Amino acid sequence: MSKSDKRIRPPGSKNGPEKTAPGSKSVPGSKSVPGSKSVPGSKSVGWALVQAARLHRSRVGDRLAALDLFAGQEQVVQALAASGTMTMGDLAATLRVRPPTASKTISRLAALGFVERRAEAGDGRIVRVRLTEMGLAKAEAIERIGDEVEAELLAGFDGKERRRLRKLLRKAARNLAEISGALGHEVEGDAEIDEDEADADAIAPAL
Repeated sequence: MSKSDKRIRPPGSKNGPEKTAPGSKSVPGSKSVPGSKSVPGSKSVGWALVQAARLHRSRVGDRLAALDLFAGQEQVVQALAASGTMTMGDLAATLRVRPPTASKTISRLAALGFVERRAEAGDGRIVRVRLTEMGLAKAEAIERIGDEVEAELLAGFDGKERRRLRKLLRKAARNLAEISGALGHEVEGDAEIDEDEADADAIAPAL
């Protein structure tokens, strides 16, 4: 064999076998696909939770667009539907946003005819907000959208799985609230979580 025949040929050349990198395995008939690596963190619970939340929010946003609402505005409508009337300060506290943010949202909803603002009798500095008849109709439509998207989200889940998932997510939210020192943060359903844990502790010794 001549010296020229001993030279290393480029991988994939027709005149010689393709060399394989040390430690790698070659799968017959397989091809390398650019960008085929798994997404970092894709196996974590947090990643799955964020993906589900994004898709849920996107789906709700698409449905809200038909009501002339943007994602986030429905929370204001729902809060007012539940309370009747609220001051701007109470509304901001309920939504956990800054008063200027709540004020901007109310201004936009007022322009659409969904809410109305009235100054407090005897103190014009206090402004109370409530839904108009049109706003009340929007609140009912928002509730229907919530139920429909919920059904889409949990399609294929039985009742037990739905309850278990809800409890686990509440418990995860409470874990983060406690470790971050979010004072005054209440996780809806905490009492239900505590009852479940108490039942588990009572059953464990008997097993």
